[in-house]
Amino acid sequence: MSLNRNQKQTVVSDVSAQVANSQTLALAEYRGLTVAHLDTLRRQARDKGVYLHVLKNTLARRAVAGTPFEVASESMVGPLIYGFSQDPVAAAKVLSDFAKGNDKLIVKGGAYAGKTLDAAGVTALASVPSKEVLLSQLLGLMQSPVARVARVLAAIAEKREAPAAEPAAA
Repeated sequence: MSLNRNQKQTVVSDVSAQVANSQTLALAEYRGLTVAHLDTLRRQARDKGVYLHVLKNTLARRAVAGTPFEVASESMVGPLIYGFSQDPVAAAKVLSDFAKGNDKLIVKGGAYAGKTLDAAGVTALASVPSKEVLLSQLLGLMQSPVARVARVLAAIAEKREAPAAEPAAA
């Protein structure tokens, strides 16, 4: 079904609003996917906070014009599903993970930080741990030296108490 001019403007403004709040764009060709598969993909995307939408490529190009995602305009060819996310890895991760389990979904490319990503780039971005995992790893790394010092001090204190306890027992 064809959209009239007002509907097209609404779609472009909605997508532009998502683009303004996003850090990552991931593109995938969905040719051959069933409605059930697309529903599953959309549910996974919604759970991860990813805006996932099938758009006409001309409308998508208009929505990303003048943004860091404009570099991906050349990749916008064919039947594509667009994933935008505030989390730098969420959109790439959702599409890449779904593509692993379903050979009909083909990751085509994307954009991150004003740079074009090819399919391998999107897959590499998807392999980066999420922000929460990276923060917990950093916190563990920062706590490690403090925990070691505490264990050493506890061992020294224990060692000093042990000889004092032996003469009292004799």
